[in-house]
Amino acid sequence: MSLRTQIDQSPMTRYQWMVVGLAILLNFLDGYDVLAISFTAKSISTDLQLNFDQIGTLMSAGFIGMALGSLLFSPFADKYGRRPLLIFSTFLASLGMLMVCFSSQLNYLILWRIVTGLGVGGILPCINVIVSEYTNKKWRGLSISAYVAGFGIGASLGGMTAILLQEIYGWRSVFLVGAILTGLSALLLYFVLPESVDYLHTQKDASSKAKLRTITQHIRQPWHDALDELPIQHTTERQASLFEFFTFNHIKKYIFIWIPFFGVMASFYFISSWTPALLETAGLSKALSQTVGIAIALGGTAGSLLFGWIVSRYATRFLLIIFMILFGISTILFVLTESLSIAIILAILIGGLMNGCIAGLFTLNPSLYPVYFRSTGSGVAISLGRIGAIISPIIAGELLLNGWSKEELYFSVGIILFLTCPTLFFLKEYTEE
Repeated sequence: MSLRTQIDQSPMTRYQWMVVGLAILLNFLDGYDVLAISFTAKSISTDLQLNFDQIGTLMSAGFIGMALGSLLFSPFADKYGRRPLLIFSTFLASLGMLMVCFSSQLNYLILWRIVTGLGVGGILPCINVIVSEYTNKKWRGLSISAYVAGFGIGASLGGMTAILLQEIYGWRSVFLVGAILTGLSALLLYFVLPESVDYLHTQKDASSKAKLRTITQHIRQPWHDALDELPIQHTTERQASLFEFFTFNHIKKYIFIWIPFFGVMASFYFISSWTPALLETAGLSKALSQTVGIAIALGGTAGSLLFGWIVSRYATRFLLIIFMILFGISTILFVLTESLSIAIILAILIGGLMNGCIAGLFTLNPSLYPVYFRSTGSGVAISLGRIGAIISPIIAGELLLNGWSKEELYFSVGIILFLTCPTLFFLKEYTEE
């Protein structure tokens, strides 16, 4: 029996839950770091006298970095290991947040938001793969959903923190707190985060074998001769595998997960980034506008966990299709309502549905790729999602300058979801999830 099969079939240990906990912590900080710009957008625009177009560009800067980080850093994770790249990426995100505090010009703000995004982009594919590899089949869906929920928790607490900090210390303090917390998490990862099990299993050196033996003891799995004979990965084989990733035969399979990644992430980051600012511009107070933003984030936490609970009973792909359809419908209803209380309820629902969609995508995604380019494949999917995240705030800013109403923007989000959802039907033959 292979180690992968042993992990899939064995009960979870405290060590494995510790790995899941680290992933939740990282995504919590990512949620804070990424959406700090959303909760401070109005204050920054007032302080630096920025228009809608410039704020849209600033919001997208972090997403540009995330797309580049996921795409450029993930191959290094397949070559050198997930652990070192995670530590480096977390430190880079902390540096970007810190330097935003000392920036007073738009160009520098954009630069350091890109650096923050590079760090977050390097974190996401690696931690997604590690969670998938350290959890058994029974708890994998819920574990990844809990990990995704960390983003919503970080975003909602970030929103609450932003309200308090901005009133007392100004918008720069929001980024300073994020920098400190993210920097401390990089130190924590250095001391306690283990390497990817499947990555170690592909290495031929004695050090990797020793690390794998130690990990099997932590997760209470027996070591036997079959595990001792680790496969040898030559450099030429790695290059062939990476080249093979970009062949038509593989891309025609992966495209069916990449398109929904694009649609869901474009919708998610438009709603998360622009909703508080649009509501405040429409006449709502800063506190009420940010309350709606927090409601979306809180709903996201509940939605991720709900998806994880339901997915143990139904196929991931089927559940994801249902969530995407309901996400599109609720987005359209949200912009049509004139009642604040109903809008808050719908905001919670939207947050739950869109984070449930992300949990489903993150659950399906790693299972599609072989181990030798699992981080690369996950990184490409996440990068395409970030391209959607980059485009949507910029386009929204341009459309607002050209007279589009918020109703037209939210209707467009619903249409994007309805158009990208059907590709999941074609994924059936490639996954059992």
